[in-house]
Amino acid sequence: MHVQHHNAHLPRSVQAQAARLVLQANLAYGESNSNGLSYVQRLKARFECREYLDQALALEPENAAALGLLGRVEMDDGQLEKAHALFNASLNSQPGQAQQYCNLGYWALKSERPALAEEYFLRALECDRQSAAAFCGVAHAKRLQGQFDVAYLHYRKLLQTGSRWDSVYSGMLTCAQHLQIHKADTDLAQDAIALLRKDGLPHQEIGRFVGAIIQQQYDLDNPNAEVFLDAAAEDELLILALQKTLMPNASVEELVVMLRRAIMAEVAQTASLRDELQPLCLAIAEYADRTGYALAAEDDEERLAATINDSIVAQFAVREPQEALIGSLMISAMYGALFHQSFAMQLGQWNLVDWPLAMQPMIAASYYSRAEEEAIKQNFDEKAEELCLAKTDVPQAWPAWSQLAYRTETSLKAVMAQELGLNTDNLPATLRILVCGAQSGQRAMELAQYLDDVEVIAVDESLANIAKATRMAQTLNMDNIVFWPWSIAQRFVADGHQVHWVEVGRLPSPAMTELSLAALINSASIAGAVVHMHTSMAEQTAGDKQIRRLIAEHQLQPTRTSLRQLRRMVLANKRDAVWANLLKDDDFYSLGGCRDRWFRPQDAAQLKELLALVSNEVEWKLVKARDEDGHSLATAPVQRQIQAEALGSEVQSLMGQNLSVYFQRRR
Repeated sequence: MHVQHHNAHLPRSVQAQAARLVLQANLAYGESNSNGLSYVQRLKARFECREYLDQALALEPENAAALGLLGRVEMDDGQLEKAHALFNASLNSQPGQAQQYCNLGYWALKSERPALAEEYFLRALECDRQSAAAFCGVAHAKRLQGQFDVAYLHYRKLLQTGSRWDSVYSGMLTCAQHLQIHKADTDLAQDAIALLRKDGLPHQEIGRFVGAIIQQQYDLDNPNAEVFLDAAAEDELLILALQKTLMPNASVEELVVMLRRAIMAEVAQTASLRDELQPLCLAIAEYADRTGYALAAEDDEERLAATINDSIVAQFAVREPQEALIGSLMISAMYGALFHQSFAMQLGQWNLVDWPLAMQPMIAASYYSRAEEEAIKQNFDEKAEELCLAKTDVPQAWPAWSQLAYRTETSLKAVMAQELGLNTDNLPATLRILVCGAQSGQRAMELAQYLDDVEVIAVDESLANIAKATRMAQTLNMDNIVFWPWSIAQRFVADGHQVHWVEVGRLPSPAMTELSLAALINSASIAGAVVHMHTSMAEQTAGDKQIRRLIAEHQLQPTRTSLRQLRRMVLANKRDAVWANLLKDDDFYSLGGCRDRWFRPQDAAQLKELLALVSNEVEWKLVKARDEDGHSLATAPVQRQIQAEALGSEVQSLMGQNLSVYFQRRR
């Protein structure tokens, strides 16, 4: 303990009273950061914390703990300068506090200065070698400096020593997405299992990481490598990966196809599905569903699957009990959605909970969720377009996701004030966000879930996406978000409704001939509204362009058969450089993703029109620009580039630069 000479003149009783108030403030601050409480309850706790601190500092103006905690409160409220001054005042009052150096580290992170943050966290560790908060801060700072491998090892160490905080798992998951895996590594496999087992993480984001580990473990680059079905059936990492991710890895897809074929071959020989193979069979069925049944099957497998489906129909006809159907249903689900089979109606006699627990995730994906989504689609006129399609050709939602990313709850007004420096005094209690091109809704739902003062209107041209997102929102009991096709959004805006924030996701395709995204946003945005968009379009690889040429040449339709044939052509020539970037893309590993990018590509004309709209400096002001790595850029050069481009200048185009830009409507 450092002696605080300046407080020596204060009576003991006053110091004790101040200490009690700081203790109460700490408890209130803890509550204000509790995920278990609503945002309103947390704000109330934050207010109480301030009151206690004001009282403590009135008694003892140089109380180091009170000054530091008040700095935390100011930092949480976006008052970075005040926070910085308070942390330094606390250190002046009582030097050598690890806590205050940690606070300064987090202040530097918030100020987008990760290298300075690292220095502060290291100072904190000099004061207290055991400080997990400081060690975690170093990990965050390393991650934000792009040193993903070093940060990853820090997060691993924190988990090993018992600091199992959400921010540690979340940071480790972010780093995992950037790691290059070159050899089989038991520690990495254990890390992947720990991440996949942890509930509440967006597991869909580590498909590439997990796929790379599995590729090395099974030596899939070696054409002579042997894979044993029984060993795969006991591989926890493989089964978790099949249950929870989509792995954008051609070699892993080949492995899954081979394992499915091996299960089918054994079933054909023995006429039964061994208990030991059932977990793997169920996991492959879930995975096949997630890919939209993109996995290629040989003719003999397809014939066997059809025979099994016929036998299920016969079993229903003679009223065999549910347990007699289970093995056949598991095998059937590896090849096609149970919802599409001729016996689908009979499956409806049971509820999801009537099935064995281990089987429920698979049968939910293959049957019950699809049935719910089909019911949702009936509410929209666009459903008429699907009526003439074969069941297996009905588009599937994309991207496939299961968990929202981890975020701390806040308010849109706080984001506008703290991140963009905007005045929010005249805004209403509830703000309206319009998400254009929401796809299957993950980003839109994150906005609705983590911002407590918003209602979200999410729009997409894919009815499958709207149905999936609506079902997911219902599952999460979210009542502040709706998912609509463009036709309803256009009517909504035409009726005079306006929004305070526009988020532009995937751009409409050329098929949306009656839609001008720029005109819609121009009509929908109120004075002071923010438009957040990106200046580049994905899905533009050489392989995509080649496939779109083939589609136009042969007038192909987006059926399951033609999508599988196009994929098969790419996989058969995977060493050819033209396909290299396409094979790295998540979309390629799902029929929904392939259908979107090849048959409903994004329309570059819509992006050009939108950039032309916001380049009008009389109407719009660029308030923030970030590069691909999330670093803030000076706005003036970006604004000049946008203007020059709108005037037809030959400057380097912003389109394709992948900046994240925020514009505010001036009037």
